[in-house]
Amino acid sequence: MASEDVQDDQNQDRPKQPNEQAQLAATLAALSARVESLEQQLAQLRSTPSFKARKLAAPPPRPSSTPSTEVPVPDFVCNLPKPNGSLEDRIGSQLFSRIGIVALLIATTLFLKWAIDNHWIGPTGRILAGLIAGAAIVVWSERFRRQGFNAFSYSLKAIGSGALYLSLWAAFQLYHLLPAGIALTAMILVTAWNAYMAWSQNSQILAAYALAGAFATPLLLSTGGNHEVFLFTYILAIDVATVSLVRLKPWPHLLFGIFPATVAFFIGWYVEWFDVYNTPKPLSTTAIFIGLFFLTFLLPSIRTQQNDQHPSSPITEILLPLANATFAALALYSVLQDTGNHDLLPWLAVLFAAFYLGLMRLPQSRITSAVHLSLAIVFLTIAIPLKASGRWIIVGWLAEGAALLWVAARLSSPTPVKDAASAPLILRRLATIALALGVCGLLIEPFWLNEQIDTAFFNLRFATALFGLAALGLSALIAHGSLRHSDQQNKAFPNWVTIAGSSIVAFNFIAILSCLRELDSAWRVSAGNPEADLQKALAISTFLMLYGACLLALGFWKRSAFIRWQALLLLVFTIGKAFLYDLRNLSQGYRVLSFLGLGALLMAISFAYQKDWLALRLPNPTPEPHLPPQEGADR
Repeated sequence: MASEDVQDDQNQDRPKQPNEQAQLAATLAALSARVESLEQQLAQLRSTPSFKARKLAAPPPRPSSTPSTEVPVPDFVCNLPKPNGSLEDRIGSQLFSRIGIVALLIATTLFLKWAIDNHWIGPTGRILAGLIAGAAIVVWSERFRRQGFNAFSYSLKAIGSGALYLSLWAAFQLYHLLPAGIALTAMILVTAWNAYMAWSQNSQILAAYALAGAFATPLLLSTGGNHEVFLFTYILAIDVATVSLVRLKPWPHLLFGIFPATVAFFIGWYVEWFDVYNTPKPLSTTAIFIGLFFLTFLLPSIRTQQNDQHPSSPITEILLPLANATFAALALYSVLQDTGNHDLLPWLAVLFAAFYLGLMRLPQSRITSAVHLSLAIVFLTIAIPLKASGRWIIVGWLAEGAALLWVAARLSSPTPVKDAASAPLILRRLATIALALGVCGLLIEPFWLNEQIDTAFFNLRFATALFGLAALGLSALIAHGSLRHSDQQNKAFPNWVTIAGSSIVAFNFIAILSCLRELDSAWRVSAGNPEADLQKALAISTFLMLYGACLLALGFWKRSAFIRWQALLLLVFTIGKAFLYDLRNLSQGYRVLSFLGLGALLMAISFAYQKDWLALRLPNPTPEPHLPPQEGADR
């Protein structure tokens, strides 16, 4: 062989040592064995390709919970995304399931009635049959849950729980086999068991079933008496347990069930037992329970820590705080009103406002903080008409609007904040609402109070108007100052530009309207004067001319086109009055005075515009050398 020939040639060249020959022989033998093994493996793989696949693919692990008789499911099947159920699947698996629950409960009820009518079984046997059947259905449902039929298992649990509740109700109400305490304890145990299964199986639907049974218990065990403390304590315990569950589980939709149920129970009890004929009226007890309900439903919107990762939801951040505040305020209002404590109502609103302002210091989301701030301002706004009366309500609204606008200006930053839940923006909106309420009050004040004014200008109506003018003027100054000190304006409504412009327009409108009212009152007092109407018309025209001239002069001085346009509109109205009313109704002398003053005023205004004192005209493309340079553009 080749190797032996090589060795012979080498042996001829030099002598070999015995140790080297032995090592070389061993190495050659090992190499030959490895080559032979590789050739055998290659031939086997070529002849049986399926064998390679079976060798390379590892068998899937068998789940520990799967019985040995079942075929194991591969991992890739379990990890596949579950397709959304079609309409047919939802109807078959969900809708029919719910209808089936109702049908089976009705069938159970009809069967019990049938058995009662035919005297097949005694009262004790009927109750025991219902309890055993309900418990058996609940236990049997666990078998389906372990096999993966969760929806069907929950439906069976609902049927079993319903059978247990109905059996306990029959034992108490129909046959009087159980006292109220034992029946209540048994129903609470059923509810607790449903709550435990919901917690252990992480099922929100089971928690909803437990709450439905919990709120059905007082109705099933009702004896028609007034048990305020027992009823509200029981409902409060359910509310506290549910709120605690919502804090631990992302199940905010449960609050949609317990809050309306709590309100419904309170309204039902209040209508039935808390009426004007009740003596004595349980003011303190009822008020305490209202406060406890209010604090309980306030907890979901409060975080335990500043960096709490509690899941946020519109239910806990917006809807529940608003509904909770509405319920507590209306409930306490009704209680205080019906017990003759009307004087405490404004202080109640102030207490709510102070509470919500203090609540903003606790850890909470930005949206919740904005809602609490809005509620505080709303309660302050409500407290004004509750405490004040007449024109003091208008004064309170105007003062509140100016104060809120000042606070918003102090909290504003040069950089615009686009978040709709920012405190300055909310304060601006609430201030705008308060100022709008005050302006509306000034407009309807004569029709609202319907009082006789004996002295023009020196009366409370004009004093209220002066206060309104002061509040609107201060609001305009605050908005203008914030506009001037900010680098960029927030486009969210209402911005400072809108507030400043609206305040100026409202100021001029209220000033004109108030003076016209006082002029009308001045000549109404002297009704015996035959020329009173003519003098009043001339006085009104004179006032409008003077006010328009002053407003125009202010616009020239401040170089404000916004103010000048208001003056021009007022002058146009004055011109229309002169030509349409004064020219026809005034006597010769008053007509001369009216048109003389109007003509002189219009000529003066025309002269001012023709002189172009504000440089309103466009500069010439090629100005003449002897003309002075144009001034800056009008602001």
